Order: sequence, then C-alpha cells, then structure tokens
Amino acid sequence: MKGEHEWKLNRTEMSMIRWMCGVKLKERTKNEQLKKTLKIGTSQFDDQKDLVEMVWTCERKDDNDWVKRCITWEVEGIRHRGRPTKTWCDCVKIDTESLGLSQNRA
Repeated sequence: MKGEHEWKLNRTEMSMIRWMCGVKLKERTKNEQLKKTLKIGTSQFDDQKDLVEMVWTCERKDDNDWVKRCITWEVEGIRHRGRPTKTWCDCVKIDTESLGLSQNRA
C-alpha cells in the first residue's frame, strides 16, 4: 500500500469518527480526544488496530485463508441478460491497467 493510500484511509477513518461523535471539522477537536470518546485505540482496548494495520494484515494473509479467498472469489453459474455486475477484482484490474502497472507492482 502506498503512503497516499494510507493517508486517505486515515483521513476517511477520522471523518467517520467525527461523524459518529457529531463533531464538525471546524470545531477543531483533537483526534485523540474523539478516539477516547469512542474508546478506540485506548489502553483499555489494546487489541484494536487502526484501519491501515488491518488492511496490511489482510493483504499478507495466506492464500488459503477465507478473507483472501473472498477477495478473489468468482461465483459459478449462469449469468443473466444484461451487463454483468462489476466485482472488486474487476475494478482493481481496470485501475492497474489505466495506471500501466503490472499485477506484481499493484
């Protein structure tokens, strides 16, 4: 994962935390205070990881793990008429092709 993606994940996580607390960005409340309010990442709950760490652990899982299999799972059966639904893997393939990346670099 690139640093830019980590930054975007952290920014999105904090905007969701602000939304859950009912706090506007203009109020300039500290992130640590909001996390303490929701009991996220406090010493009481050390087993909770932040979002970026959870993504890293999912990416490094064994190929036979159920989480990893869900990412690459393709449904068998007959498709109905019309345009097929876009899967997560399809979006990743389109993005890597548009950026000119190989599968290993993505």
